[in-house]
Amino acid sequence: MKKIAERFPLFFVSAGLLALGIWLSLPVPIRATSQVTHVIEITAKKYEYSTSAVHVKVGTKVQLKITAIDHDHGFKIGSDPDGTASTGKLGLVFNSEQECWQLKKGETTVIEFLPQTPGTYTFRCCHVCGLGHKGMKGQIVVEP
Repeated sequence: MKKIAERFPLFFVSAGLLALGIWLSLPVPIRATSQVTHVIEITAKKYEYSTSAVHVKVGTKVQLKITAIDHDHGFKIGSDPDGTASTGKLGLVFNSEQECWQLKKGETTVIEFLPQTPGTYTFRCCHVCGLGHKGMKGQIVVEP
């Protein structure tokens, strides 16, 4: 009985240190560095977006306003930078995560996100729009 009583505090100290280690290893989300939102207006038309590269800073709230001007298109982008494996920490954190945002002709679709990891994120059309559909893409470049 005395042996159990001696090991009991050691068990709680070990469990506490393990819990602290796990808690410290969890990813910490970056908060917006300012209340200013970087608004970027983009048009989508037959086989192209009006901008091929958009540059933003880590921690700056971003609002994309995308308007399809000729017919319906789509917008798809990953949460991790191009060429990197998922680490569990999202590089882009969206207000509403979707596989493919539908861009209806003549309507403006608003997509909001907070960039947390520097890198290049390629976006593509995800609504088949014709022969040049596969070449319809652009990039968001997140800078430190």
